[in-house]
Amino acid sequence: MHVKLKRTLLYLALILAAATPLLAQQDWRDIKTGTVIPDETYSDQPYIVKTNDGAWLCVLTTGTGHEGASGQHIITQRSLDQGKTWIDKRDVEPGDGPEASYAVLLKAPSGRIFVFYNHNTDNIRAVKGDDPPYKDGLVKRVDSQGYFVFKYSDDHGKTWSANRITIPIRNFQIDKKNPYQGKIQYFWNVGRAFAYKQSAYVPVHKVGGFGDGFFTSSEGALLQSPDLLTAKDPAKAKWNTLPDGEIGLRTPTKDGGPIAEEQSFTILSDGSFYCVYRTIDGHPAYTYSRDAGHTWEPPQYLRYANGQLVKHPRAANFVWKCENGKYLYWFHNHGGRFIREHARRRSIAYEDRNPAWVMGGVEVDSPKGKIIKWTQPEVLLYDEDPLIRMSYPDLVEDKGAYYITETQKDIARVHKIDEKLLTNLWNQFDNRKKTEDGLVTNWTYQSGNFPQTVAAPTLPEFYKRDTKKLEQPGVNVPNGFTVDLAFNLANLSENQILLDARDSTGKGWFVRTTDKKTVELAMNDGRTQATWACDEGLLKPNQNHHVSLIVDGGPHIIAFVVDGVLNDGGDTRQFGWGRFNAYLKSVAGASQIRIGASISGQVSQLSIYNRALTVSEAVGNFNARKKTP
Repeated sequence: MHVKLKRTLLYLALILAAATPLLAQQDWRDIKTGTVIPDETYSDQPYIVKTNDGAWLCVLTTGTGHEGASGQHIITQRSLDQGKTWIDKRDVEPGDGPEASYAVLLKAPSGRIFVFYNHNTDNIRAVKGDDPPYKDGLVKRVDSQGYFVFKYSDDHGKTWSANRITIPIRNFQIDKKNPYQGKIQYFWNVGRAFAYKQSAYVPVHKVGGFGDGFFTSSEGALLQSPDLLTAKDPAKAKWNTLPDGEIGLRTPTKDGGPIAEEQSFTILSDGSFYCVYRTIDGHPAYTYSRDAGHTWEPPQYLRYANGQLVKHPRAANFVWKCENGKYLYWFHNHGGRFIREHARRRSIAYEDRNPAWVMGGVEVDSPKGKIIKWTQPEVLLYDEDPLIRMSYPDLVEDKGAYYITETQKDIARVHKIDEKLLTNLWNQFDNRKKTEDGLVTNWTYQSGNFPQTVAAPTLPEFYKRDTKKLEQPGVNVPNGFTVDLAFNLANLSENQILLDARDSTGKGWFVRTTDKKTVELAMNDGRTQATWACDEGLLKPNQNHHVSLIVDGGPHIIAFVVDGVLNDGGDTRQFGWGRFNAYLKSVAGASQIRIGASISGQVSQLSIYNRALTVSEAVGNFNARKKTP
């Protein structure tokens, strides 16, 4: 009773906090502005389907302990107002039974809803693990083994069937090599179930063993039922385990590691299946099936449309097809070979799930069929505390609006997404227009020697006093600014000052070259300094470059878009974007900006915005610049 009361008070506080206006406008990307999905304490995989009576039905893995603790079970609840309030809470499995975990939903054309999940039916309290780190050879966390089961509802999730139905999973090589030779199967699922040509498909992630990093090997499979969606008695439905053969979806054979898990599937317009999944290789893997999951193309690491590898740690990365036929991809935009080569423990790769980033995808033709072409990414959601992690999202479209769910493992929320951000993502490939919104300085070189000067605009503060409170504490304000710069340098020697807006005390900001042949932004408010540079190897002497330096005071991120590409750290660093100090007040400095104060070359264009541009806008600015002779 005490735990429930505590949680209730927490929900009330969070709702009040979300409803209370801050000193400045709220940033919808801040996860604290979302609406809370009730749970018991632990909160995982808040997945939603829209029922035929107009409700949102949310399934949740929850419990009063931490992830994997005894008492972990499945609940559902319904919302009639797009996640603002929730009713009809139901235990799919009780909290005092064996562990029931990691549920996904699927709605049949009839309106019947299925919920699929792991169930420790035999109530096994320990299983054999790898060595190390289990010196006694036993793993006492038992939520990722047992049986894959489902129940169903014929009243839109208000009640669930009494019978729990087990789905047979065919053993692969990975199962036969586990300590029980597949008699006990290790697995779980986070992937959204889907339907195709009257068949139901449910992903499952097979596990080879437990040890360092918890799962020591994994691969993906797909459970297919040709008659579940139409069977009067779902217990009699037939099931097949795909792909054909005894090897599931793994990492690329040349460079891949032993982890290939949390497969996320979607169906392209020509019927091809697309699947993306996490690895510990620093990059997500993907593959296509042209025969409804029976066989798959050789897995590859995911790439942007320009051929650059996508970077991602060991975290959920999901793909969704939207009602407009275009795609969204959730990931965390860091990782790279840094993780693989320098992390001594696989578990390190579980970190840094904040912020969440999103890419837009559009279909294009290929010799083998339709494929997805991916844009440069945008920040989608964040928490001001960089150690807070968010994951296991779901996408809901309702009445033309887009909503994302996510969880920190303690609090799950629903977030309404700004449709403009998504529209601009999908239009990114065709955007060749310079944005004018927020433009406060627009200088173009005409003639004369450097340095030249232009009036420094007034830029917004990042941290100020909350004068509405008696103690007048500091409060972060989600403001930002962007410096858009075109230049050509004869050489890349260090400490060339391209822009300088500092006063005599050093307060303000400036842009210079570094000893790594990069350009760096430095900001100083007289007590706090922040710096970040673009990726190495991008700048070339005697070449025209366009750089957008985006300072985003919401997640406190400095991002560089160099020649239309968002920096991701490349091969030399884990992150291409960097965080600046949350207590940096402002970048107010000199009244004039000195352009080309100390350079070997020329600055040809400078635009300054009193807000953080989106990456899509920065790409558009670059494309517009390319059109200019």
